[in-house]
Amino acid sequence: MNAPIIDPLQGDFPEVIEEYLQHGLMKCIAFNRRGTLLAAGCTDGSCVIWDFETRGIAKELRDKDCVAAITSVCWSKYGHRILVSAADKSLTLWDVVSGEKITCITLQQTPLLARLHSGSSTPSLCLACPLSSAPMIVDLNTGNTTLLPVTVADVDNGLAPPSRNKPTDGLPFTPTAACFNKCGDLVYVGNSKGEILIIDPKSIQVHAMVPTPGGAVIKNIVFSRNGQFLLTNSNDRTIRIYENLLPLKDGLMALEDLNKTLDEVAGVERMKVVGSRCLALFREFQDIITKVHWKAPCFSGDGEWVIGGSASKGEHKIYIWDRAGHLVKILEGPKEALIDLAWHPVHPIIVSVSLTGLVYIWAKDHTENWSAFAPDFKELEENEEYVECEDEFDLIPGTEKVKESDINQDDEVDIVTVEKDAFSDSDVSQEELCFLPATPCPDVLEQQDKCVGSSSKVMDSNNSGSPLSEEAEQNGQATNHASSPLEEDTGGTRMKRKRKPSEKGLELQAGKVGKPLKSSGRLSKLKSKPDTDLDIGNGMYGDGVSD
Repeated sequence: MNAPIIDPLQGDFPEVIEEYLQHGLMKCIAFNRRGTLLAAGCTDGSCVIWDFETRGIAKELRDKDCVAAITSVCWSKYGHRILVSAADKSLTLWDVVSGEKITCITLQQTPLLARLHSGSSTPSLCLACPLSSAPMIVDLNTGNTTLLPVTVADVDNGLAPPSRNKPTDGLPFTPTAACFNKCGDLVYVGNSKGEILIIDPKSIQVHAMVPTPGGAVIKNIVFSRNGQFLLTNSNDRTIRIYENLLPLKDGLMALEDLNKTLDEVAGVERMKVVGSRCLALFREFQDIITKVHWKAPCFSGDGEWVIGGSASKGEHKIYIWDRAGHLVKILEGPKEALIDLAWHPVHPIIVSVSLTGLVYIWAKDHTENWSAFAPDFKELEENEEYVECEDEFDLIPGTEKVKESDINQDDEVDIVTVEKDAFSDSDVSQEELCFLPATPCPDVLEQQDKCVGSSSKVMDSNNSGSPLSEEAEQNGQATNHASSPLEEDTGGTRMKRKRKPSEKGLELQAGKVGKPLKSSGRLSKLKSKPDTDLDIGNGMYGDGVSD
């Protein structure tokens, strides 16, 4: 969106549901780096890629051997590959352009979350967070897995990570959250003790530890797009924002230098001191009144906003805070539980997934603001009497001189050089995959035969251009416009719309199927009686023609 057009008094965040996407039962979503493509994992094991500009399906990735529900999807840095984790313990790496499966690895536990290495264009490493095991680094080329330590006690006692990661005393293992930093040279792990561990993924060494207030279980941990802030979602119903004090590049080297300067302390205390120089608590967000648990919190594309979905059953609420800690908006959707959230990398758009498998698109409610285009324009609440100056409409006013433009009209305009994107962190952005060629779907012959039957069916066929109606017909689902969940809760949508044919078009369609045209007035009766004389002077028809 153009920044000069945005009204600064209106928040740069979504307000209403613009439309929704429907294809099977979608459970998890992820944008590519530019926000032009949206990947959605479904319960039938397929991964659907939507063209977010046209809201149409660009490609569908489906493995015949995988019919389990998708638990997470992740794009590579340049968008050429997608990593998909499923409930059947599989990790599948896809080539987006060709739609072919590159590799598939089966783990011992079901991966709840899988993230590709964030610093490589063709990543061969990924970070997986299983259901009942510690986070692990997975080599997609060889299939080797390396468990990460989840507590500092594992390192101090000299125990191997696998011994700690098994359930003990009959107690189930608590899932652990983890994520890469911006460059991928460090892994941040949030454990069940409320500690954030900073680990070198190559040497599997814990360099720093940051305890969170309260020591509650950390359920989610995610970095902002620019890598300057870290978000944690704890079991104490609090979202915390930490400022990253390490440099965005070569963070591992800076961490090693910090360890070398601290020789007077050792063990856990040393890790805490190093951790205090890596992360600093910035803000805390919570709902003091309702004490709601949070679902899928994340940052906006520019890191200025923080959102979190309500984890309560039967409500679709999204809370929006600014980075200063103020609650600025609560978005209320249909009465369906929210399971996943994503903020568009560039535009103020939020995409949410409901329990019913629908993907809702939240956008700004744009209002006409002419002052954004003409600074001298002033909106009036009521009529005002205006007294014009004597020379106000003169060609050359005496009070103001026309300023000459300083722009040299002879300068050549550069239309070749591409300005650097403010959100781009790469110098070779030409290699990015931003769009996919659309694959047209052939029409079914049976549907074509039915559409020729009558003019009413021709009216229904005019809606076949909508991606939503095409998917509903392919899945054998009837599209009920009056009872759609979006229209019931938000007062209608622009996704489903019918084009009413003109009166001339109905006459042509009726003529094709052999129906006689209905003509009104005296012309039809005139054709039936060709021998009747006309009294043109009196403006009346001849004998036998009545008014």
